[in-house]
Amino acid sequence: MESAYRRRKQPELVRRNLLDEARKLAVTEGLAAVTMQAVSEAAGVTKGGCIHHFPSKKDLIEAVFDELLQAIDKDIEGRMARDPEPYGSFTRAYINSVFDKNERMNGGHWAPLTISALTDPYLRTLVADWANARAERHSATDGDMHLRIARFAADGIWLANLYRVDISDAEKIKADLLSVTERPRAKV
Repeated sequence: MESAYRRRKQPELVRRNLLDEARKLAVTEGLAAVTMQAVSEAAGVTKGGCIHHFPSKKDLIEAVFDELLQAIDKDIEGRMARDPEPYGSFTRAYINSVFDKNERMNGGHWAPLTISALTDPYLRTLVADWANARAERHSATDGDMHLRIARFAADGIWLANLYRVDISDAEKIKADLLSVTERPRAKV
């Protein structure tokens, strides 16, 4: 075994491990279980090492949520890139992402973190800021009120799924929401 003095420093690997352990703790035991001590022990890092990367629990939780939002962005942007119709492309990607994630993973590993955002004012602000920034970014193609309503309905489906509400007609709901994203036709 190498001594700490000879061991090669790998700060990105340590940071990654701390984030992974914080996410696992949040998912399995809730955000209250995410303490600097618990995360550093789970990651095999000293508490000082954890504090070096994340000066506070708030910084650590923010980094975990930032990764969540980046993963959602990556998924949505990938879907938009494959969509040939600009009108409603963000909303279609958003709806498909919500339904696909719920179908495959029953809310996914991120579900407990999402629920935490409902009760924690700071996390709620992070999610709201993300959502507002995306709405602003895509306002030219997805600013229509009907598209906004469709995204809000998708959010409701996400929450209903997390609460394990029976949504036996989810595919019909998804199809109906996606039909809202079609370019409005001129009235004759």
